[in-house]
Amino acid sequence: MKKSIILIAATLIVVSGNTKAQEDQTTKDNTPVLSPFEHTLLIDDQTGMIPDKRTFSMTIQHRFGMMDNGISDLFGIYSPGANIRIGLDYTILNRLDIGYGLTKQNMYNDFQIKWAALQQTISGSMPVSVTLYGNMAIDGRNKDQLGIYYDFLNRLSYFSQVIVGRKINDWLTIQVHGSFTHYNIIDKNFDHDRFGVGGSGRIKFSSMSSVFFQFDTPLNIPSMVKNTSDSNLSKPNVGFGYEVSTGYHSFQFYLLNSKGILPQENYMFNLNDFSKGEFMLGFTIIRMWSF
Repeated sequence: MKKSIILIAATLIVVSGNTKAQEDQTTKDNTPVLSPFEHTLLIDDQTGMIPDKRTFSMTIQHRFGMMDNGISDLFGIYSPGANIRIGLDYTILNRLDIGYGLTKQNMYNDFQIKWAALQQTISGSMPVSVTLYGNMAIDGRNKDQLGIYYDFLNRLSYFSQVIVGRKINDWLTIQVHGSFTHYNIIDKNFDHDRFGVGGSGRIKFSSMSSVFFQFDTPLNIPSMVKNTSDSNLSKPNVGFGYEVSTGYHSFQFYLLNSKGILPQENYMFNLNDFSKGEFMLGFTIIRMWSF
């Protein structure tokens, strides 16, 4: 009798252990990789990171003026050409984030949404993350600045993007993206629509510090370029910098060549040429709260 009880107990322990191992393996297969990026933005590029459900974020993006005057205006820090955006975001569901922002340049009011369609898993069962992002911006300038043809619908611009990323290892994450920009009405020297591609990445060298880069370029497709002269074709947006992050806080300091902060501005209107050293200093501060 004792032998039977011992045998039954041993069998239950083995079965229980196997079941637990299978459950752990299943959980591991479906667990997303940890911290592919520290926060939702890398300079101006969206990352594949979406905070946990019920997380509220505040973002301040600041762009100083051109650095070409050197020390006379402290490399653009005291230049009158500064631009700033304050954004508020909230993760309403797991993998779904919405937000609102106000930008000094053209007083843009933007409304955005981001969804993590696929998440890279620890086991490699899903080797990449796929994130969808879109925004709509409203030009908030006074009517006398816009002209008689700028009614409400003509103030609108749109941006959509597909982001594919992969955390290669504990210190390297890269992503590539394709985008489409549309302005309802635009200056005669520019076009209404623009496709673009780009990439960005982060190299982490300590628990709180990393360096990063971004490269975004518009695709000046001849069949779509109808009103733009060669001198007004939008230039690539190049940036690189340094980030310090403590989980719920992030500070990024960088160099880049675009004055705009909204992505549709950069893909459509960036005339600064990085190959000629036309850079600006900028920084981003991100603070998150969980409820």
